[in-house]
Amino acid sequence: MKIAFVGKGGSGKTTLSSLFIRHLATTGSPVIAVDADINQHLGAALGLDDDVAAELPALGARLPFIKDYLRGSNPRIASADTMIKTTPPGEGSRLLRVRENNPVYDACAREVELDGDAVRLMVTGPFTEADLGVACYHSKTGAVELCLNHLVDGRDEYVVVDMTAGSDSFASGMFTRFDMTFLVAEPTRKGVSVYRQYKEYARDFGVALKVVGNKVQGQDDLDFLRAEVGDDLLTTVGHSDWVRAMEKGRPPRFDLLEEPNRASLRALQAAADATYEARDWERYTRQMVHFHVKNAHNWGNEKTGADLASQVDPGFVLRESVTATA
Repeated sequence: MKIAFVGKGGSGKTTLSSLFIRHLATTGSPVIAVDADINQHLGAALGLDDDVAAELPALGARLPFIKDYLRGSNPRIASADTMIKTTPPGEGSRLLRVRENNPVYDACAREVELDGDAVRLMVTGPFTEADLGVACYHSKTGAVELCLNHLVDGRDEYVVVDMTAGSDSFASGMFTRFDMTFLVAEPTRKGVSVYRQYKEYARDFGVALKVVGNKVQGQDDLDFLRAEVGDDLLTTVGHSDWVRAMEKGRPPRFDLLEEPNRASLRALQAAADATYEARDWERYTRQMVHFHVKNAHNWGNEKTGADLASQVDPGFVLRESVTATA
């Protein structure tokens, strides 16, 4: 299952995504965690020292290698230089699977141990000095979108992405790449305004969206969220001494997390798992093609000097049964 955490800056989406990743790890399921936020804090939230987190290999810096690997022997893609963030797979493309080892994971993922369990962590990487003033952050998150377009995941396999804040998620088609999107909202007017904006933008794309109320301190906060987001409110998370200790760099054993908050994490997993039966791989493929053609016409053809729409393989549908190029 592919799962995104979104919300306004400071809402706690990185903290909640890290708690959810820890929870999934305890189930024994394979988990890939991806930090796609401009503020790269997921590694630290998973317990890495700041120096170790800063040395994680950046997906954005390895984009040419990722492109070259994923294009495989696809005859519609002449070179890695003609691939953009939305390039869809086709016959001959290499695909990624959650449980496998492959050169992309070898180069870009690192194993993080969590109380005896482990997850793979991938990060887009921060701005570098060379980026300042000349690049937008979406040039880095494009590596995540490209990987998601080539990723085949099954039941009880999880990819959890900590997304950029607010409506920045809509600067690409990546917002359609998820089985479930959890929007983290504080019980404030600003918190629910991001929810309304996200729901409006996502309305026509079949995005499964649920709200997780964070920093909920009492019945009044709960009533406020229920009144503002209605049935989209899935669960809430309140004060946590465990989280406070984690933010100080001294997390206790995860099984000491407060039971109400553990119950909320179980609710998140149940909601994500429930989307599996409703998966529509044809729509998923159709949407990636839609955004690829749109990007090709708007800027991709001019940038690469190629007709990128011709990269679309009309007979290809990404699905669990498709076979990747060896």
